[in-house]
Amino acid sequence: MRLKESVKGFFASRFDVETAGHFIDKQVHKRLPPHTGWLHVFGSLSLLLFLSQTITGIMLLIYYRPTPEAAHKSIQYITGEVTFGWLYRQIHAWGASIMILVVVLHMIRTFFSGAYKKPRELTWFTGVLIFVGTITFGFTGYLLPWNQIAFWATTVGTESANKVPVIGGWLQYFLRGGDAVTGETLSRFFVVHVIILPWILTGLIGIHLVLMRINNLATLERVGEERPLDPQRGIPFFPVHVAKESVVAVLLLAVLVTLSVLAPWEIGDPADPLSTPEHIKPEWYFLPSYQLLKYFEGRYGAVLGILACSLPFLLLLFWPFLDRGKERHPKKRPWAVGLGLLGLFSALFLGILGHFSETDVSFFGKKYHIDLLGRPHVITDEKRM
Repeated sequence: MRLKESVKGFFASRFDVETAGHFIDKQVHKRLPPHTGWLHVFGSLSLLLFLSQTITGIMLLIYYRPTPEAAHKSIQYITGEVTFGWLYRQIHAWGASIMILVVVLHMIRTFFSGAYKKPRELTWFTGVLIFVGTITFGFTGYLLPWNQIAFWATTVGTESANKVPVIGGWLQYFLRGGDAVTGETLSRFFVVHVIILPWILTGLIGIHLVLMRINNLATLERVGEERPLDPQRGIPFFPVHVAKESVVAVLLLAVLVTLSVLAPWEIGDPADPLSTPEHIKPEWYFLPSYQLLKYFEGRYGAVLGILACSLPFLLLLFWPFLDRGKERHPKKRPWAVGLGLLGLFSALFLGILGHFSETDVSFFGKKYHIDLLGRPHVITDEKRM
């Protein structure tokens, strides 16, 4: 007890502990809107995954060497020699994809519940920037194992930068550090992945959390007509909502470990610039854009393709300033909800086409070849011969 009082007295004589205590108590015991449920846990899960990626990333950095000669060998060493190295490498690899998925689910929930409307426009704005930063994390980290698939996927991905109007050539050279993907590219991606992006994303997440805490979760009431939460109606943040988040967090960690054990990411063969694998495709979160670009050919078509891929992100970024209606409830926003569903299903459709393009599939006893544009062609016995 004396030690506790001494520590408390030490801080109380130097800081305004009482004000800080009131603030923390208010945040812990605040009430959430009555409709708050299981779909509201994705924001906290995104934060948990970011922390997991940070911790496992630091552990990988102890042994990783960002050079063409040593990168692939260091991954092999981590996986085969370091105690539990295989586990935290797999958690880091799977965590990257799952974090992108969870951030997308969080944005979908926010969009369809109208939680981006006044006074939460900046909260949404920073959230979209976090989404873009998370995808960039995945893109830059994909190259670091320096294997065949990563090398050529990065080559294809950076090739698209050349199609950007006006600055395309410069942008591609800047990303690669030269005319082709080399050790310079690996070095640049490494710096962006482990130094620049973590600081940027940490700052954005901090701002996002402060804005969220200031404005609280949105209700389904009209803009400007949100009433103070009745203590008898609102859901306590602690322990009710925290308990939900804890349950889902434990399940998420279980899924991460299960995937790491049962479906580990392959190390693959070392990168070989002289040997091109067949049917190189990006990760699932780039498949919609990858497929969409195929429908635009020629110099001007490529420019239109880049604009078509960029437009959804620009719409997302500035959507709160475009949809200025007062209604939040999904049933009272048919145009916004309809447009959101159209964008969501279009992304899913293009992603599926991108996944199956240039492959053979069997369907109801017949075999089809899916061409570059996603069109099916029946494979006859003559074609097989």
